[in-house]
Amino acid sequence: MELKNDGREPRRSMSHGRTSSTGSSLRRRSLSLSSAFPNQMDDDIESERVSEAGDIGDRALNSKRYSESGSVRLSADHAIENGIVFPTQGDTLLHPIGFWSRDLSTLNSASPVSPLVEEIISPLSTDGILRPVDQKNDEEKVLPQSLEYISCLAHLAVFGILGVLTRYLLQKLFGPAVAGVTSDTTILYLDLPSNMVGSFLMGWFGVVFKQDISEVSDFLAIGLSTGYLGSLTTFSSWDQKMLDLSVDGKWLFSVLGYLIGLFLAAYSIEFGVETAKGFRWLMEKHPANSSNDQSAKRWRVNSRKRHLYMILTMVLLLGSLYAVSAIMLKREFGNGGSEAQLWLGCAVGPVGVWIRWFLARLNGRGLGKTGLLKWVPFGTLIANVSAACVMAALSTMKKAVNTKTCDTVAAGIQFGFLGCLSTVSTFMAEFNAMRQSKHPWRAYAYAIATIAISFGLGILIYNLPVWIKGYE
Repeated sequence: MELKNDGREPRRSMSHGRTSSTGSSLRRRSLSLSSAFPNQMDDDIESERVSEAGDIGDRALNSKRYSESGSVRLSADHAIENGIVFPTQGDTLLHPIGFWSRDLSTLNSASPVSPLVEEIISPLSTDGILRPVDQKNDEEKVLPQSLEYISCLAHLAVFGILGVLTRYLLQKLFGPAVAGVTSDTTILYLDLPSNMVGSFLMGWFGVVFKQDISEVSDFLAIGLSTGYLGSLTTFSSWDQKMLDLSVDGKWLFSVLGYLIGLFLAAYSIEFGVETAKGFRWLMEKHPANSSNDQSAKRWRVNSRKRHLYMILTMVLLLGSLYAVSAIMLKREFGNGGSEAQLWLGCAVGPVGVWIRWFLARLNGRGLGKTGLLKWVPFGTLIANVSAACVMAALSTMKKAVNTKTCDTVAAGIQFGFLGCLSTVSTFMAEFNAMRQSKHPWRAYAYAIATIAISFGLGILIYNLPVWIKGYE
């Protein structure tokens, strides 16, 4: 018996020695990484979150999410195999050979029975941590990628045209012809009410209730936030009106126009978020009965058949809207004026929405392989700046050509295509998220960069030719 015990004890002692030496080196590595890695990880996650607050483009599609989650799992497994330590909620660190506590007393204590290294060296599976079970996977993954894109593009086009029509109605309602609140010659530009209303609704349907809408249909959520609200608001028109003021020497009005426009849009989304939270509180205080819950579940688009019905409905709506736009454009084009510009804008508006949606995939990605400046929504920034530059170029062309046909075509493209390519609602969602983050200065840096780049390029594209050529 003693010989057997003596045979076991050296083996256990050797096992403990090997484990202790391995554990001591791993503990030193864990402690050196634990102080810096979690903070950097949290900052990267927050930077990505604020940049993606408005839109992430086609990365929101189910097929894209699955492929990205797979790459995340592979990257995490590779990181764990290379000894990178991941913080967990219990203030512990997940390591390839087990859980190591940050408590030094726990780290220095040895287990009464220490397994051999070869018995524990296999890395723990990260599926349960990095890939939580999604109860909607079986229901939502019912369309191939091609049909997902068709459905999404149809939703974006339909809601984009509806956003163009709403923007036109708000222009007329608050413009000189009716209320007389806004005009082309003051800091209260024509699209200011649209930007305020769109930002307010973004707080409701793009921030607070976006997840609830996604429970019914992800495509409906994308159509409402990116399609309708993104097209209802426009950055390029706002920028062009400030350029029009500056070209006449009203530089102070231009600066005030940017400041007032930014303040009112930022307050509108904040007001929208607060009122939406209040409405949610009332709903939770007085919950609906079970029959209403069952009725809500019946509206969910969670099967292939329902998805196909929605695609057919959206395609028919889009065809009807295009038919009406073509008929009205043919009738009004010869007369010129705002109505002809409206129907041409409805025809070309969806293209602007699609481009902005595809650019939104750049949000939260940063620059280069290292993800530099990940907190900057480069997709939204590129969409707004490029739309503002093309808007300035078309405004210069209108002054140079100075014909009714050129004015109608250029203004229609400006109102529809560029108005939908640029957005204020998404811009404000990102601005609001940055203000509430640990680095609120980023919100103002992002806003200043967007406005300064657009205005500076606009001066080169629009102001200088007008001054040099003496266009009226």
